[in-house]
Amino acid sequence: MGSQEVSTVDWQGKHVTVAGLGVSGIPAARALHERGAIVAVVNDGDDERARVQATELEALGITVRLGDGATLPPSTELVVTAPGWQPDKPLFLAAAEAGVDIWGDVELAWRLRGDNGRKAAPWLAVTGTNGKTTTVRMLASILEAAGLRTAAVGNIGVSLLDAVLGEQEYDVLAVELSSYQLHWAPSLRAHSAAVLNLAPDHLDWHGSMEAYAADKGRVFEGNTVACVYNAADPATEDLVREADVEEGCRAIGFTLGTPGPSQLGVVDGILVDRAFVANRQKHAQELAEVSDVNPPAPHNIANALAAAALARAFGVEPAAVRDGLRTFRPDAHRIEHVADIGEVAYVDDSKATNTHATEASLAAYGSIVWIAGGLAKGATFDELVTGAAKRLRGVVLMGADRALIREALTRHAPEVPVVDLDRTDTGAMSEAVEHAARLARPGDTVLLAPACASMDMFTNYNKRGEAFADAVRAHAEKSA
Repeated sequence: MGSQEVSTVDWQGKHVTVAGLGVSGIPAARALHERGAIVAVVNDGDDERARVQATELEALGITVRLGDGATLPPSTELVVTAPGWQPDKPLFLAAAEAGVDIWGDVELAWRLRGDNGRKAAPWLAVTGTNGKTTTVRMLASILEAAGLRTAAVGNIGVSLLDAVLGEQEYDVLAVELSSYQLHWAPSLRAHSAAVLNLAPDHLDWHGSMEAYAADKGRVFEGNTVACVYNAADPATEDLVREADVEEGCRAIGFTLGTPGPSQLGVVDGILVDRAFVANRQKHAQELAEVSDVNPPAPHNIANALAAAALARAFGVEPAAVRDGLRTFRPDAHRIEHVADIGEVAYVDDSKATNTHATEASLAAYGSIVWIAGGLAKGATFDELVTGAAKRLRGVVLMGADRALIREALTRHAPEVPVVDLDRTDTGAMSEAVEHAARLARPGDTVLLAPACASMDMFTNYNKRGEAFADAVRAHAEKSA
Protein backbone atom coordinates (compact mmCIF):
# COMPACT_ATOMS: atom_id res chain seq x y z
CA MET A 1 0.00 0.00 0.00
CA GLY A 2 1.49 3.36 -1.02
CA SER A 3 2.23 6.04 1.50
CA GLN A 4 -0.64 8.32 0.61
CA GLU A 5 -3.30 5.67 0.06
CA VAL A 6 -6.01 5.27 2.68
CA SER A 7 -7.09 1.75 3.61
CA THR A 8 -10.80 1.03 3.78
CA VAL A 9 -12.16 -1.70 6.05
CA ASP A 10 -15.81 -2.72 6.39
CA TRP A 11 -16.11 -2.80 10.16
CA GLN A 12 -19.86 -3.53 10.27
CA GLY A 13 -20.35 -6.75 12.23
CA LYS A 14 -16.59 -7.52 12.37
CA HIS A 15 -15.61 -9.27 15.61
CA VAL A 16 -12.64 -7.39 17.08
CA THR A 17 -10.85 -8.15 20.35
CA VAL A 18 -9.07 -5.20 21.97
CA ALA A 19 -6.23 -6.33 24.26
CA GLY A 20 -5.75 -3.96 27.18
CA LEU A 21 -7.55 -0.99 28.67
CA GLY A 22 -5.76 2.32 29.04
CA VAL A 23 -4.42 5.14 26.87
CA SER A 24 -4.69 3.19 23.61
CA GLY A 25 -7.22 0.44 24.35
CA ILE A 26 -10.19 2.59 25.31
CA PRO A 27 -10.02 4.92 22.26
CA ALA A 28 -9.58 1.85 20.03
CA ALA A 29 -12.62 0.11 21.49
CA ARG A 30 -14.76 3.23 21.14
CA ALA A 31 -13.64 3.94 17.57
CA LEU A 32 -14.30 0.39 16.43
CA HIS A 33 -17.67 0.24 18.16
CA GLU A 34 -18.72 3.51 16.50
CA ARG A 35 -17.93 1.93 13.13
CA GLY A 36 -20.19 -1.04 13.72
CA ALA A 37 -17.66 -3.60 14.92
CA ILE A 38 -18.61 -6.13 17.60
CA VAL A 39 -15.96 -5.30 20.20
CA ALA A 40 -14.72 -7.38 23.12
CA VAL A 41 -12.06 -5.96 25.44
CA VAL A 42 -9.82 -8.27 27.48
CA ASN A 43 -7.57 -7.03 30.28
CA ASP A 44 -5.14 -8.76 32.64
CA GLY A 45 -5.90 -6.43 35.54
CA ASP A 46 -9.10 -6.34 37.59
CA ASP A 47 -8.54 -3.36 39.88
CA GLU A 48 -10.93 -0.56 40.76
CA ARG A 49 -9.78 1.68 37.89
CA ALA A 50 -10.25 -1.13 35.37
CA ARG A 51 -13.74 -1.84 36.69
CA VAL A 52 -14.73 1.81 36.29
CA GLN A 53 -13.40 1.83 32.72
CA ALA A 54 -15.19 -1.45 32.00
CA THR A 55 -18.51 -0.07 33.25
CA GLU A 56 -18.21 2.92 30.91
CA LEU A 57 -17.50 0.72 27.90
CA GLU A 58 -20.22 -1.81 28.78
CA ALA A 59 -22.73 1.04 28.84
CA LEU A 60 -21.97 1.50 25.12
CA GLY A 61 -22.57 -2.17 24.39
CA ILE A 62 -18.93 -3.26 24.43
CA THR A 63 -18.11 -6.57 26.13
CA VAL A 64 -15.31 -6.38 28.70
CA ARG A 65 -13.52 -9.32 30.34
CA LEU A 66 -11.29 -8.38 33.30
CA GLY A 67 -8.63 -10.53 34.92
CA ASP A 68 -8.14 -12.75 31.87
CA GLY A 69 -6.13 -11.40 28.98
CA ALA A 70 -4.86 -14.81 27.94
CA THR A 71 -7.84 -16.41 26.20
CA LEU A 72 -8.91 -15.46 22.69
CA PRO A 73 -12.66 -14.80 22.59
CA PRO A 74 -14.57 -17.02 20.12
CA SER A 75 -15.36 -15.55 16.68
CA THR A 76 -12.46 -13.06 16.89
CA GLU A 77 -11.51 -11.83 13.39
CA LEU A 78 -8.94 -9.21 14.46
CA VAL A 79 -6.95 -8.41 17.60
CA VAL A 80 -6.01 -4.80 18.38
CA THR A 81 -3.42 -4.65 21.15
CA ALA A 82 -1.96 -2.10 23.51
CA PRO A 83 1.73 -1.66 22.58
CA GLY A 84 3.20 -3.04 25.80
CA TRP A 85 1.70 -6.54 25.57
CA GLN A 86 4.49 -8.98 24.73
CA PRO A 87 4.33 -10.99 21.49
CA ASP A 88 4.55 -14.33 23.29
CA LYS A 89 1.35 -13.85 25.30
CA PRO A 90 -1.04 -16.82 24.96
CA LEU A 91 -3.69 -14.54 23.45
CA PHE A 92 -1.41 -13.69 20.52
CA LEU A 93 -0.18 -17.26 20.08
CA ALA A 94 -3.81 -18.38 19.87
CA ALA A 95 -4.58 -15.61 17.36
CA ALA A 96 -1.60 -16.59 15.19
CA GLU A 97 -2.65 -20.25 15.26
CA ALA A 98 -6.17 -19.24 14.21
CA GLY A 99 -4.85 -17.03 11.39
CA VAL A 100 -6.16 -13.86 13.06
CA ASP A 101 -4.30 -10.61 12.34
CA ILE A 102 -2.84 -8.61 15.25
CA TRP A 103 -2.67 -4.81 15.00
CA GLY A 104 -1.38 -2.23 17.43
CA ASP A 105 -2.97 1.14 18.11
CA VAL A 106 -0.63 2.74 15.55
CA GLU A 107 -1.71 0.30 12.84
CA LEU A 108 -5.36 0.98 13.63
CA ALA A 109 -4.78 4.75 13.51
CA TRP A 110 -2.96 4.37 10.19
CA ARG A 111 -5.87 2.35 8.75
CA LEU A 112 -8.49 4.79 10.04
CA ARG A 113 -6.81 8.03 8.97
CA GLY A 114 -8.98 9.78 6.43
CA ASP A 115 -11.96 7.71 7.67
CA ASN A 116 -13.75 10.93 8.65
CA GLY A 117 -13.84 12.03 5.02
CA ARG A 118 -10.99 14.54 5.27
CA LYS A 119 -7.63 14.31 3.58
CA ALA A 120 -5.27 12.12 5.60
CA ALA A 121 -2.31 14.07 6.99
CA PRO A 122 1.13 12.60 6.18
CA TRP A 123 3.26 11.33 9.06
CA LEU A 124 6.84 12.32 9.89
CA ALA A 125 7.95 9.52 12.21
CA VAL A 126 10.73 9.30 14.80
CA THR A 127 12.08 6.29 16.67
CA GLY A 128 15.31 5.34 18.44
CA THR A 129 16.47 4.18 21.84
CA ASN A 130 16.82 7.71 23.23
CA GLY A 131 15.78 11.24 22.26
CA LYS A 132 12.46 10.41 20.56
CA THR A 133 10.20 12.70 22.56
CA THR A 134 12.56 15.67 22.40
CA THR A 135 13.06 15.27 18.65
CA VAL A 136 9.35 14.94 17.93
CA ARG A 137 8.56 18.02 19.99
CA MET A 138 11.37 19.96 18.25
CA LEU A 139 9.93 18.82 14.91
CA ALA A 140 6.44 19.96 15.85
CA SER A 141 7.84 23.34 16.95
CA ILE A 142 9.60 23.73 13.57
CA LEU A 143 6.48 22.73 11.62
CA GLU A 144 4.40 25.22 13.62
CA ALA A 145 6.96 27.94 12.90
CA ALA A 146 6.44 27.15 9.21
CA GLY A 147 2.73 27.89 9.60
CA LEU A 148 1.66 24.25 9.33
CA ARG A 149 -1.16 22.71 11.36
CA THR A 150 0.53 19.92 13.28
CA ALA A 151 0.73 18.03 16.58
CA ALA A 152 3.27 15.87 18.41
CA VAL A 153 1.53 12.52 18.84
CA GLY A 154 2.05 8.78 19.38
CA ASN A 155 4.28 7.36 22.10
CA ILE A 156 4.63 10.92 23.40
CA GLY A 157 1.35 10.40 25.27
CA VAL A 158 -1.14 11.87 22.78
CA SER A 159 -3.25 9.15 21.19
CA LEU A 160 -2.76 8.80 17.46
CA LEU A 161 -6.35 7.63 17.18
CA ASP A 162 -7.54 10.85 18.75
CA ALA A 163 -5.35 12.81 16.32
CA VAL A 164 -6.54 11.11 13.16
CA LEU A 165 -10.22 10.90 14.14
CA GLY A 166 -10.65 14.19 16.02
CA GLU A 167 -12.23 17.38 14.72
CA GLN A 168 -8.89 19.17 14.27
CA GLU A 169 -7.52 19.00 10.73
CA TYR A 170 -3.74 18.70 10.33
CA ASP A 171 -1.34 19.35 7.47
CA VAL A 172 1.23 16.92 8.89
CA LEU A 173 1.77 14.93 12.11
CA ALA A 174 5.02 14.58 14.09
CA VAL A 175 4.82 10.99 15.34
CA GLU A 176 6.89 9.34 18.07
CA LEU A 177 6.95 5.54 17.70
CA SER A 178 8.33 2.97 20.13
CA SER A 179 9.70 -0.41 19.11
CA TYR A 180 6.58 -1.97 20.66
CA GLN A 181 4.30 0.13 18.47
CA LEU A 182 6.31 -0.55 15.32
CA HIS A 183 6.22 -4.30 15.97
CA TRP A 184 2.44 -4.25 15.60
CA ALA A 185 2.25 -1.77 12.67
CA PRO A 186 2.84 -3.81 9.48
CA SER A 187 1.28 -1.44 6.94
CA LEU A 188 2.57 1.90 8.29
CA ARG A 189 4.14 3.99 5.50
CA ALA A 190 5.51 7.35 6.63
CA HIS A 191 6.29 10.35 4.42
CA SER A 192 9.74 10.42 6.04
CA ALA A 193 11.19 8.86 9.18
CA ALA A 194 14.25 8.95 11.43
CA VAL A 195 16.01 6.37 13.59
CA LEU A 196 18.04 8.44 16.06
CA ASN A 197 20.20 5.71 17.59
CA LEU A 198 20.22 2.05 18.59
CA ALA A 199 21.36 0.61 21.91
CA PRO A 200 20.24 -2.49 23.84
CA ASP A 201 16.85 -1.82 25.45
CA HIS A 202 13.63 -3.80 26.02
CA LEU A 203 15.44 -7.01 25.05
CA ASP A 204 13.21 -8.98 27.41
CA TRP A 205 10.25 -7.93 25.22
CA HIS A 206 11.86 -8.38 21.81
CA GLY A 207 13.97 -11.43 22.65
CA SER A 208 17.21 -10.21 21.03
CA MET A 209 19.03 -7.10 19.86
CA GLU A 210 18.45 -8.22 16.27
CA ALA A 211 14.69 -8.39 16.78
CA TYR A 212 14.69 -5.02 18.56
CA ALA A 213 16.62 -3.38 15.69
CA ALA A 214 14.36 -5.01 13.10
CA ASP A 215 11.28 -3.53 14.77
CA LYS A 216 12.90 -0.09 14.89
CA GLY A 217 13.75 -0.46 11.20
CA ARG A 218 10.08 -0.96 10.31
CA VAL A 219 9.73 2.83 10.53
CA PHE A 220 11.59 3.15 7.20
CA GLU A 221 9.39 0.70 5.27
CA GLY A 222 7.61 2.42 2.39
CA ASN A 223 9.00 5.91 3.11
CA THR A 224 8.46 8.22 0.16
CA VAL A 225 10.90 11.12 0.63
CA ALA A 226 13.60 10.57 3.27
CA CYS A 227 15.04 7.95 5.63
CA VAL A 228 17.05 9.87 8.22
CA TYR A 229 19.89 8.08 10.01
CA ASN A 230 22.63 8.92 12.52
CA ALA A 231 26.04 8.98 10.82
CA ALA A 232 27.68 8.26 14.19
CA ASP A 233 25.61 5.08 14.62
CA PRO A 234 26.21 2.73 11.66
CA ALA A 235 23.40 0.41 12.78
CA THR A 236 20.87 3.12 11.90
CA GLU A 237 22.29 3.41 8.38
CA ASP A 238 22.14 -0.38 8.04
CA LEU A 239 18.40 -0.18 8.69
CA VAL A 240 18.04 2.28 5.80
CA ARG A 241 19.89 -0.10 3.47
CA GLU A 242 17.62 -2.97 4.47
CA ALA A 243 14.37 -1.01 4.07
CA ASP A 244 12.03 -1.38 1.11
CA VAL A 245 11.20 2.25 0.27
CA GLU A 246 9.36 4.07 -2.49
CA GLU A 247 11.38 4.89 -5.59
CA GLY A 248 13.18 8.23 -5.17
CA CYS A 249 13.29 8.07 -1.35
CA ARG A 250 16.70 9.29 -0.13
CA ALA A 251 19.02 8.32 2.73
CA ILE A 252 19.76 11.48 4.75
CA GLY A 253 22.42 11.43 7.47
CA PHE A 254 22.98 13.77 10.40
CA THR A 255 26.31 14.33 12.11
CA LEU A 256 27.83 16.56 14.78
CA GLY A 257 30.77 17.10 12.43
CA THR A 258 31.06 18.67 9.00
CA PRO A 259 28.36 17.13 6.80
CA GLY A 260 29.00 15.42 3.50
CA PRO A 261 26.53 15.57 0.60
CA SER A 262 23.03 14.38 1.61
CA GLN A 263 23.78 15.12 5.27
CA LEU A 264 22.99 17.75 7.89
CA GLY A 265 25.75 18.71 10.32
CA VAL A 266 27.61 21.43 12.20
CA VAL A 267 30.20 23.89 10.85
CA ASP A 268 31.71 26.59 13.09
CA GLY A 269 28.76 26.57 15.49
CA ILE A 270 26.17 26.59 12.68
CA LEU A 271 23.66 23.85 11.87
CA VAL A 272 23.85 23.37 8.10
CA ASP A 273 22.01 21.39 5.43
CA ARG A 274 23.81 19.68 2.53
CA ALA A 275 20.86 17.42 1.72
CA PHE A 276 17.96 19.61 0.65
CA VAL A 277 19.85 22.17 -1.44
CA ALA A 278 20.16 22.55 -5.20
CA ASN A 279 23.88 21.69 -5.38
CA ARG A 280 24.67 19.50 -2.39
CA GLN A 281 28.13 18.65 -3.72
CA LYS A 282 29.34 22.24 -3.29
CA HIS A 283 26.81 24.18 -1.22
CA ALA A 284 25.39 24.12 2.31
CA GLN A 285 22.37 25.98 3.66
CA GLU A 286 22.61 27.62 7.09
CA LEU A 287 19.68 26.57 9.27
CA ALA A 288 20.37 27.77 12.82
CA GLU A 289 23.12 28.37 15.35
CA VAL A 290 24.09 25.82 17.96
CA SER A 291 23.06 28.43 20.54
CA ASP A 292 19.49 28.23 19.17
CA VAL A 293 19.26 24.66 20.54
CA ASN A 294 18.07 24.39 24.14
CA PRO A 295 20.09 22.96 25.83
CA PRO A 296 23.06 22.88 23.40
CA ALA A 297 24.37 19.53 24.69
CA PRO A 298 25.85 17.32 21.93
CA HIS A 299 23.09 14.71 21.92
CA ASN A 300 20.45 17.46 21.88
CA ILE A 301 22.12 19.08 18.86
CA ALA A 302 21.85 15.66 17.20
CA ASN A 303 18.13 15.62 18.05
CA ALA A 304 17.78 19.08 16.48
CA LEU A 305 19.53 17.97 13.30
CA ALA A 306 17.24 14.95 12.98
CA ALA A 307 14.17 17.13 13.48
CA ALA A 308 15.49 19.63 10.95
CA ALA A 309 16.11 16.85 8.43
CA LEU A 310 12.51 15.63 8.66
CA ALA A 311 11.17 19.18 8.43
CA ARG A 312 13.35 19.93 5.39
CA ALA A 313 12.18 16.67 3.79
CA PHE A 314 8.65 18.07 4.13
CA GLY A 315 9.69 21.30 2.39
CA VAL A 316 10.09 23.59 5.40
CA GLU A 317 12.17 26.72 4.80
CA PRO A 318 15.43 27.33 6.76
CA ALA A 319 14.06 30.29 8.72
CA ALA A 320 11.31 28.10 10.19
CA VAL A 321 13.91 25.57 11.37
CA ARG A 322 15.73 28.36 13.21
CA ASP A 323 12.56 29.87 14.67
CA GLY A 324 11.17 26.49 15.73
CA LEU A 325 14.36 25.54 17.55
CA ARG A 326 14.53 28.92 19.27
CA THR A 327 11.00 28.62 20.66
CA PHE A 328 11.31 24.96 21.69
CA ARG A 329 11.56 24.21 25.40
CA PRO A 330 12.47 20.69 26.55
CA ASP A 331 10.23 18.67 28.84
CA ALA A 332 11.01 18.50 32.53
CA HIS A 333 13.71 16.10 33.75
CA ARG A 334 15.59 16.10 30.44
CA ILE A 335 18.91 17.85 31.13
CA GLU A 336 16.94 20.45 33.05
CA HIS A 337 19.03 23.13 34.76
CA VAL A 338 17.71 23.42 38.31
CA ALA A 339 20.03 25.96 39.95
CA ASP A 340 23.53 27.39 40.29
CA ILE A 341 24.80 27.31 43.87
CA GLY A 342 28.28 28.51 44.72
CA GLU A 343 29.37 28.33 41.06
CA VAL A 344 28.19 24.69 40.85
CA ALA A 345 25.41 23.83 38.36
CA TYR A 346 22.72 21.33 39.38
CA VAL A 347 21.15 19.47 36.44
CA ASP A 348 18.20 17.06 36.46
CA ASP A 349 18.31 14.33 33.80
CA SER A 350 16.14 11.83 35.64
CA LYS A 351 14.81 10.75 32.23
CA ALA A 352 18.20 9.08 31.61
CA THR A 353 16.91 5.66 32.68
CA ASN A 354 19.40 3.57 30.69
CA THR A 355 23.13 3.61 30.01
CA HIS A 356 22.82 4.98 26.48
CA ALA A 357 20.91 8.06 27.62
CA THR A 358 23.26 8.56 30.55
CA GLU A 359 26.32 8.32 28.30
CA ALA A 360 24.96 11.23 26.25
CA SER A 361 24.17 13.20 29.40
CA LEU A 362 27.64 12.72 30.92
CA ALA A 363 29.25 13.73 27.63
CA ALA A 364 27.60 17.15 27.86
CA TYR A 365 29.69 18.37 30.82
CA GLY A 366 33.39 18.70 31.58
CA SER A 367 33.61 18.01 35.32
CA ILE A 368 30.80 16.13 37.01
CA VAL A 369 29.60 14.90 40.36
CA TRP A 370 27.34 12.11 39.22
CA ILE A 371 24.25 10.93 41.12
CA ALA A 372 23.24 7.49 39.84
CA GLY A 373 21.51 4.22 40.66
CA GLY A 374 18.11 2.55 40.79
CA LEU A 375 16.83 -0.53 38.95
CA ALA A 376 19.41 -1.65 36.38
CA LYS A 377 16.99 -3.69 34.19
CA GLY A 378 19.81 -6.10 33.37
CA ALA A 379 22.23 -3.37 32.25
CA THR A 380 26.00 -3.42 32.71
CA PHE A 381 27.98 -0.26 33.41
CA ASP A 382 31.63 -0.93 32.46
CA GLU A 383 31.49 0.82 29.10
CA LEU A 384 29.60 3.79 30.53
CA VAL A 385 32.08 4.30 33.39
CA THR A 386 35.11 3.83 31.15
CA GLY A 387 33.90 6.57 28.80
CA ALA A 388 33.07 9.02 31.59
CA ALA A 389 35.90 8.36 34.06
CA LYS A 390 38.03 11.39 33.14
CA ARG A 391 35.08 13.76 33.71
CA LEU A 392 34.04 12.42 37.11
CA ARG A 393 34.87 14.56 40.15
CA GLY A 394 32.89 12.17 42.36
CA VAL A 395 29.92 9.81 42.39
CA VAL A 396 26.97 9.41 44.75
CA LEU A 397 25.13 6.09 44.45
CA MET A 398 21.72 5.06 45.72
CA GLY A 399 19.00 2.57 44.81
CA ALA A 400 18.57 -1.17 44.63
CA ASP A 401 21.24 -1.97 42.01
CA ARG A 402 23.85 0.66 42.96
CA ALA A 403 26.41 -2.08 43.64
CA LEU A 404 26.64 -2.82 39.91
CA ILE A 405 27.72 0.77 39.21
CA ARG A 406 30.07 0.79 42.22
CA GLU A 407 31.80 -2.36 40.94
CA ALA A 408 32.26 -0.79 37.49
CA LEU A 409 33.72 2.32 39.14
CA THR A 410 36.14 0.17 41.17
CA ARG A 411 37.33 -1.51 37.98
CA HIS A 412 37.57 1.50 35.68
CA ALA A 413 37.74 4.66 37.84
CA PRO A 414 39.28 3.59 41.16
CA GLU A 415 40.59 7.09 41.90
CA VAL A 416 37.12 8.70 41.79
CA PRO A 417 35.59 9.17 45.29
CA VAL A 418 32.30 7.31 45.70
CA VAL A 419 29.57 7.83 48.30
CA ASP A 420 27.37 4.73 48.62
CA LEU A 421 24.01 5.47 50.27
CA ASP A 422 22.69 2.27 51.81
CA ARG A 423 19.06 3.27 51.65
CA THR A 424 16.24 3.16 49.11
CA ASP A 425 13.69 5.43 50.75
CA THR A 426 12.68 8.61 48.92
CA GLY A 427 14.47 10.74 51.50
CA ALA A 428 17.78 9.41 50.21
CA MET A 429 17.73 12.07 47.48
CA SER A 430 18.26 14.90 49.98
CA GLU A 431 21.27 13.11 51.44
CA ALA A 432 22.59 12.41 47.91
CA VAL A 433 22.46 16.10 47.00
CA GLU A 434 24.24 17.10 50.23
CA HIS A 435 27.03 14.60 49.57
CA ALA A 436 27.30 15.74 45.93
CA ALA A 437 27.54 19.38 47.02
CA ARG A 438 30.47 18.53 49.32
CA LEU A 439 32.29 16.74 46.50
CA ALA A 440 31.73 19.51 43.94
CA ARG A 441 34.10 22.37 43.18
CA PRO A 442 33.38 25.71 41.43
CA GLY A 443 32.79 25.03 37.75
CA ASP A 444 31.50 21.49 38.33
CA THR A 445 28.05 20.12 37.44
CA VAL A 446 26.10 17.97 39.89
CA LEU A 447 24.23 15.72 37.47
CA LEU A 448 21.33 13.40 38.25
CA ALA A 449 21.58 10.90 35.38
CA PRO A 450 20.72 7.60 37.07
CA ALA A 451 21.30 5.12 34.19
CA CYS A 452 18.57 3.10 35.91
CA ALA A 453 14.80 2.95 36.25
CA SER A 454 13.23 4.66 39.25
CA MET A 455 10.60 2.24 40.53
CA ASP A 456 12.67 0.88 43.43
CA MET A 457 12.36 4.25 45.16
CA PHE A 458 9.96 6.46 43.19
CA THR A 459 6.70 6.12 41.28
CA ASN A 460 8.42 7.18 38.05
CA TYR A 461 11.35 9.22 36.74
CA ASN A 462 9.28 12.43 37.08
CA LYS A 463 8.94 11.94 40.84
CA ARG A 464 12.65 11.18 41.09
CA GLY A 465 13.50 14.38 39.23
CA GLU A 466 11.11 16.39 41.41
CA ALA A 467 12.78 14.97 44.53
CA PHE A 468 16.16 16.05 43.18
CA ALA A 469 14.93 19.58 42.39
CA ASP A 470 13.36 19.87 45.86
CA ALA A 471 16.61 18.71 47.47
CA VAL A 472 18.64 21.21 45.43
CA ARG A 473 16.35 24.06 46.44
CA ALA A 474 16.60 23.02 50.10
CA HIS A 475 20.39 22.97 49.79
CA ALA A 476 20.32 26.45 48.22
CA GLU A 477 18.37 27.79 51.20
CA LYS A 478 20.92 26.31 53.61
CA SER A 479 23.77 27.80 51.60
CA ALA A 480 22.26 31.27 51.35
